Amino acid sequence: MTTSPAVALTQMLIRQNTVNPPGAEAQCAALVAKRLEANGFAITAISFGEGRTNLIARLGGRDALPLAFTGHLDTVPLGSQPWSVDPFGGDIDGDRVYGRGSSDMKGGVAAFVEACIAHRATLEKGPGAVLIITAGEETGSEGAYHLCRQRGLLDAAGALIVAEPTSNTPLIGHKGALWLKAVARGVTAHGSMPEKGDNAVIKAAHAVVRLTDFDFNVQRHAVLGGPTLNIGTFHGGLNTNSVPDRAEVSLDIRTVPGQAHASVREMVGSFLGDEMEVSPIIDVPAVWTDPSDPWIRRVFEIMAPLLGAMPVPQGATYFTDASALTPAMGNLPTVILGPGEAAIAHQTDEYCLISRIDQAVEAYGRIIEDWCK
Repeated sequence: MTTSPAVALTQMLIRQNTVNPPGAEAQCAALVAKRLEANGFAITAISFGEGRTNLIARLGGRDALPLAFTGHLDTVPLGSQPWSVDPFGGDIDGDRVYGRGSSDMKGGVAAFVEACIAHRATLEKGPGAVLIITAGEETGSEGAYHLCRQRGLLDAAGALIVAEPTSNTPLIGHKGALWLKAVARGVTAHGSMPEKGDNAVIKAAHAVVRLTDFDFNVQRHAVLGGPTLNIGTFHGGLNTNSVPDRAEVSLDIRTVPGQAHASVREMVGSFLGDEMEVSPIIDVPAVWTDPSDPWIRRVFEIMAPLLGAMPVPQGATYFTDASALTPAMGNLPTVILGPGEAAIAHQTDEYCLISRIDQAVEAYGRIIEDWCK
C-alpha cells in the first residue's frame, strides 16, 4: 500500500518509544531533524536532560514574521489494558494508523513537517516558517518552558499553529491548568490510643469537604465556560494501627483566560486554612485568541471548504505547549489544529485517521500559501 510522506513519517515516529516518563525523545527528534535538514531547514537541537531533546527548525524568513508550528514528541504510558496491536508498530488497517502517540500527536507533527517541506519554495521566498518540536509536554510542558527560559532561542513569529488533536477543527484557546498539592500534618500515635496523636487524615478530610463549597468568584468565559476544581487523589497514613501524621490531597484546577494563577493559589490556600500546606505541581495558563482576530478569521475561511462548514469559535478541553510559547513569543494569535482524534488520545489501541493526516497537510499548505502571499 502506498502512503503519503506524512503518513510514512507518522509511522516512523510511532516506532520510536517516547513514553513519558522517561520520555527519551532524542532519537525521535533526530529522525525529524534529519528529514528537515535534508530539505533545507536550519536545525537547532536543545537538550534539557539525558535523552530529552527539543528542536527548532527554521526556513526562509524575509521582510515579515514567520509562521510558527509546534508539536510534542512524548506520549503518555500505555495503560493497564492490553493492546490488540503493537503500540509501537505504526500498523495500518484501512484508514487508520495505530500506535501510541498517533493521535496525540505524532500524526500532527508529521503533517506540519511534510506540509512545510512541500511548500518549501514558497517559504524560502517569503516570511518563512519556524517549527518548534518539543519533549516533555505530557508532564507539564517541560520542554517548551525550557526553551522559553533560554534567552534568544525563540524569535518572534506572526502566528502559531499547535498541531494537537482536533480532528482538523480549528480551536482558538484552552483553559489553564493549575495542579496543587495540599498536605496536612499531624502527630503519630498508636492506633489504640488516638487521643495521644493528631490525625492528619481527619484534617485533610475536613479540608476536602470544605472544597465542595469553593467559589472562584469569576465570570464564566463566553466560550470556555467557568473554572473547575477536581479533587484528584487523597493519600494518608502508612498502616492501619497508627494515627497518620501526614495526608496529601491533589487538586486539578482548570482556569479561564484572565485568571491569575497566583491569585487562585492564594484563594485556595486561604480557603483551606493554616492546617493545609499548598504547593504547585503544574502551572500552565489559559490560552485565548479573540475570534475577531484577522488571522483567525482567515484560518476559519481556509478550513471551511475542507470541513464542509464554517468553523465556529471553540476551545480545547486539554492544555497545550501554547501555554508556554504563546506569551513567550509576544502573545501571537494561536490556533490549535491537528489531525488526531481527541477522544482517542491516551486510549488503548490509539489511532489516527490517515485521511485526516493527509487533510491536515493540505490545510497547513493552504495556510502557508496564504501567509506568504
